[in-house]
Amino acid sequence: MSEPITAEDRAPDTPYRWRWVAMIILVLGFMLDLLNVTVVNVGLPAIQAGLGATSAQVGWIATPYLLAFAATMITSARLGDLFGRKRVFLTGLGGFAAAGAWSALAQSPGELIAARATQGVAAAIVAPQVLASLFVLFRGPERATVLGVFGVVAGFAQAGGLVLGGVLVTADVGGSGWRAVFWVTVPVAVVLLVLGLRLIPENRAEDAQRPRWPAATGLTAGMVAIVFPLLEGHSYHWAVWIWLLFLAGVASVALVVVAEHRRADLRDGALLPWELLRERNNGVALIVQLVAFAAFSGFQLVFVLWMQDGRHYSALRAGVVTVAFSLGALAIAPLVGRLTVRFGRVTVVTGTLLGAIGALAVLAVSHTAATEIGPWLLVPGLFVIGVGINLVQPPLTTLFLSTVPQRYAGSASGLWTTAQQFGGAIGVATLSSVFFATVDYETGFTAATLAVIVALAAAAALCFALPSHNPARR
Repeated sequence: MSEPITAEDRAPDTPYRWRWVAMIILVLGFMLDLLNVTVVNVGLPAIQAGLGATSAQVGWIATPYLLAFAATMITSARLGDLFGRKRVFLTGLGGFAAAGAWSALAQSPGELIAARATQGVAAAIVAPQVLASLFVLFRGPERATVLGVFGVVAGFAQAGGLVLGGVLVTADVGGSGWRAVFWVTVPVAVVLLVLGLRLIPENRAEDAQRPRWPAATGLTAGMVAIVFPLLEGHSYHWAVWIWLLFLAGVASVALVVVAEHRRADLRDGALLPWELLRERNNGVALIVQLVAFAAFSGFQLVFVLWMQDGRHYSALRAGVVTVAFSLGALAIAPLVGRLTVRFGRVTVVTGTLLGAIGALAVLAVSHTAATEIGPWLLVPGLFVIGVGINLVQPPLTTLFLSTVPQRYAGSASGLWTTAQQFGGAIGVATLSSVFFATVDYETGFTAATLAVIVALAAAAALCFALPSHNPARR
């Protein structure tokens, strides 16, 4: 049934016979990453209670997945180009399943944190192979259809993960409790692995570049050194060495940029290409991406913690309420493309401001009810935040990529995804630290939400440095 092909020898007029089946396997493999993040977020309070984790460890359980994903994604993309995207995709799926089982069996917070970091690396190995393989398998109108399916599945995976996480924790399947949120993806990954061996064709890039391990190591070390102080600074009373570690992390990332730029043989395919970073539009878009994604990701986590720990919602109830995020994003999704083409940066500004307004609405509701807060009071604000998320992410990606020279298309895509995931890690680390550092959950939620509002307002202001139009229209 399998018909191995490569990017070099498959003629455009002889499409792969089983390409639609291969698409389903690839998209479902990518969906596991999105599902994993949302399922685990809903289960965090139960995990904290089950393992006796400290507040700082709760932040670490959520953060290393995103951090590991961000740190290894660019290198993983090159592995697929070099060794074959099918092979690397299936290797990542196997690692994802193994790390999921390890997470489910973890006996301590430290062991779970290590397992989560490993699963983040596995997810980073899977993700870049998916879109690259789909671009090889499909042409013309078919490609547009596939990308549309990809977006819809991503939206439903995030919404479904929130409900599924609540169901699994509440149902206590087989007495597994919170461990079920990790077990659930394991059999799915194994089934996809078996099907992928038979039905996904091999493909690779003709001009594949080998991974740059020194640069990747420096980038990873820098990211960890930046995030660690954000999570642990309060625990160590913001000692001098915490600040020095943070500065060392920033310096390490900067050193990667400088080192790759100074050597002409390293500029082509650089992890952090200076030619892109020094352009104002690109640099501003990346900063907006970091800030906005940090705010949205951090708020979603803190909101779930506040509902369960502060307002005593069950995991299922919290998961169902939080679906309003995804419903807002899905509601605006059909209009995002047209709005981006017509209004350009105004779409992104609107999205950031709507996100801030939605967060303010949720915060206002949290202060109007001293005891019980009905879920329907929270839904409007969450829905508006969801609309804001989808008015920021896709349009901002379009604005960024539309100004990138063709020769940097691959590097820019990797850099953009890395910035998104790293922003998520920073947001989760910072806002969970703020949430737990205060005297009670209500004060913590207020402080964290105010930080989100300020961050989104700052992102909106930064957007005015972007082009006033969508360059794709020219």
